[in-house]
Amino acid sequence: MNRIAVFEKVSFEQFRKDWTKFSETASEDEVRAIYDSIRLPRRATAGSAGYDFFAPCDLLIPAGKERLIPTGIRAKINTGYVLILFPRSSLGFKYRFQLDNTAGIIDSDYYHAANEGHIMCKMINDSREGREVQVRAGDGMVQGLFLPFGITEDDEAAAERTGGFGSTTAQH
Repeated sequence: MNRIAVFEKVSFEQFRKDWTKFSETASEDEVRAIYDSIRLPRRATAGSAGYDFFAPCDLLIPAGKERLIPTGIRAKINTGYVLILFPRSSLGFKYRFQLDNTAGIIDSDYYHAANEGHIMCKMINDSREGREVQVRAGDGMVQGLFLPFGITEDDEAAAERTGGFGSTTAQH
């Protein structure tokens, strides 16, 4: 196995800024307690491919609703690799709980973005039975896989990332 990445927490200041998008009413002490309890992603077993990302707080998402969830996590990834996020199989199977964009792509240069590379998960409860999804703080909500990738022989990409979501769209 190649060791190609390191998970870290974003700074408290960045987490607090992003958390206000999730919960406008949380006090400074509540945000600090959530931040302090954040667990870095980890594999459950030696044979697991995916790193579980844990819910930073209790989540209750009604059927048909979505939430943007700050994880408090960033990933320092070696060049030539990407982190791809997927919903946890059990939540997707039981509730159709999924990432709103189907799979999250975390590029290696995202680590240096203006938001410290803060990984956010926009989750949707696509239940067809009207069931709400409940994920407890500390339970796995998504899983991430590190994968190598290639580029075309004539690739000349030289731009540097400055932002987050959608910031790497090629300019013509």
